[in-house]
Amino acid sequence: MSDLATQSRRVLITGCSSGIGRRAAEMLAARGHQVVASLRSPADVTAWPHTHIPAVELDLDDPESIRTGHTAAVEAAGGPIEALFNNGAYGQPGAVEDLNRATLRAQLETNLLGTVELTNHLIPSMREAGFGRIVQNSSVLGVSALAFRGAYVASKFALEGISDTMRLELAGSGIEVSLIEPGPITSRFRANAQRAFEANIDWQRSVHREAYERQLERLKKPGPAAPFTLPPEAVVRRVIHAIESRRPKARYPVTVPTYLFAVLKRLLTTRAMDRVLARASGGGKR
Repeated sequence: MSDLATQSRRVLITGCSSGIGRRAAEMLAARGHQVVASLRSPADVTAWPHTHIPAVELDLDDPESIRTGHTAAVEAAGGPIEALFNNGAYGQPGAVEDLNRATLRAQLETNLLGTVELTNHLIPSMREAGFGRIVQNSSVLGVSALAFRGAYVASKFALEGISDTMRLELAGSGIEVSLIEPGPITSRFRANAQRAFEANIDWQRSVHREAYERQLERLKKPGPAAPFTLPPEAVVRRVIHAIESRRPKARYPVTVPTYLFAVLKRLLTTRAMDRVLARASGGGKR
C-alpha cells in the first residue's frame, strides 16, 4: 500500500509570488488539493495568474494582516485549513557586525515571528479535527552556518528549534510538523537578497568590503550561482510527501549541500568544519 493518501486537503501556502511557493501551489492543486495561495502585497494578489487557485493577501510582518489573511483563506478554502506550508521568507546578507538592530529584527519578523503567529492561528482548528500538517521551509542554513548570512542563519536555526519543540508539544494530536531543508534552488531568492543587502548594509565602508564585492558578484550572476542548484519542484516533492503521507518525516533534506553539511557536521571537529564552511561562504577568511 502506498504511503501517500489521496484525500484532498485544504492547504494554505505563504510566499507564493514566485519560485517554490508558486510551484507548490500549482503542483498541489494539480493533485486535487484545495490550495489557497497567500501573497504579501495587493499588487501580487492582483497579478496572481491562476483563477482556479484562490489568492489572499497576507503579510507576515503585520499581525492584523495575518489575522485577516487567515480568515480570508478559510473562506476561500471552504473550511478550516488542514495543511500549512510556511514558505514565505527572504534572505538578509551581511556580516553580523554590519547588522543593525532594525535589520536583524526585520529578518526575524518575517522568517520566524510571523511564521509562528500564523501557525498558531491554525493549530486550534487542527486540534479540533484531530489532523493537521505544518510544513516549514527551512534551509541548509538551518543546519550549518555560513559567513555573511548571520541574520538568515539566525532565523532558520530558530525555526528549526521551535519546530522541533512544536513537534514534541503536538505529539498525539494528529498534527505533524515537518522541516524542509533546501540548499540552492532556482528562484528569485538571490535577487531579493541583493535588494535587502543594498538597502540595509553600508558595505562600501565596511571592513568586509572586498568580501562583499565578491558576494555581490555572485548575487548578480545570471542563472544558478552555486553547484548542485535544483529547480523548485525538488522542494515541492518533499512538501507533497509531508502533506499526504500517513507518516511524514520530521526532516526532508533537499540538494547535495544539505546532505553533505549534515554529514560533515557529525564527522568533523568544529574547527575542521569551520574551514569547510569558510570556503563555502565565498569570501570569508580562515
